[in-house]
Amino acid sequence: EVSRKKLPFGIAQIGKAFRNEINPRNFTFRSREFEQMEVEFFVRPSEGKAWLEKWLADRIAWYESIGLPRKKIQVYDVPDKDRAFYSQGTYDLLYEFPFGTEELEGIAYRTDYDLKQHQEASGKPLEYFDEETREKFLPHVVEPSAGVDRTVLALICEAYDEEEVADEKGTKETRVVLRFHPRMAPVKAGIFPLLKNKPELVEKARALTADLRKHFPVFYDEAGAIGRRYRRQDEVGTPFGITVDFETLEGAKQGPLAGQKDTVTLRHRDSMRQERLPIADLLPRLTAALA
Repeated sequence: EVSRKKLPFGIAQIGKAFRNEINPRNFTFRSREFEQMEVEFFVRPSEGKAWLEKWLADRIAWYESIGLPRKKIQVYDVPDKDRAFYSQGTYDLLYEFPFGTEELEGIAYRTDYDLKQHQEASGKPLEYFDEETREKFLPHVVEPSAGVDRTVLALICEAYDEEEVADEKGTKETRVVLRFHPRMAPVKAGIFPLLKNKPELVEKARALTADLRKHFPVFYDEAGAIGRRYRRQDEVGTPFGITVDFETLEGAKQGPLAGQKDTVTLRHRDSMRQERLPIADLLPRLTAALA
């Protein structure tokens, strides 16, 4: 996939990393095994610093896109005395966790150090040949390297919320909710028949589950009161709840869909607002929300 590529280009990977940590501590921030994702981005030597700045902006934008607010992301320009001797620039991206500020990612301009070491050790030339200028040179490398475990922890910390709400009987209770951005929620929608002892509701709900599961992860739940089922999905961050009830079979009782069959109740996790809409409109509505 990378043969005959023109500069600039990158190779990305994600997987387990292992550190010879003598004294693991500080939770996931000093562990022997962790999940890491990184990019080796190859550029012309004259463009290295410009690409370092571009990667910094792009990585901040990515964290914002998954739900981390910019005001909680700090950029630390690592000074010369703390950088690797071969680095011509390194940025650390840090997040303000509830327990303190910790690093999520490092973005390093590693120059041609890595390729030079490989070239010397292997005895094989690793220069890039520029067909336009007819020059040979070792590309420089910009390397964004991020901890997946840390990022997931940051998302959970950002999403976790507790609020006082009234239950079906009007009694105050604490609602625990994970306010994940919909695209980051592990499950996109919970699907519930109003009553599990009504075969016609169960059949309809299971059919809807099978249809939506072709497009994204959904969860079917028929156990307990409908309010309890909503709460369970709130706790795991599911952004939408879909209830199949008697109006689905008999026709909506009021509103612009009055008399129309094959409608469901769509509940929004964050506001708990509920609306009625046709089953045919569910997929485009959810797809737009998850984009």
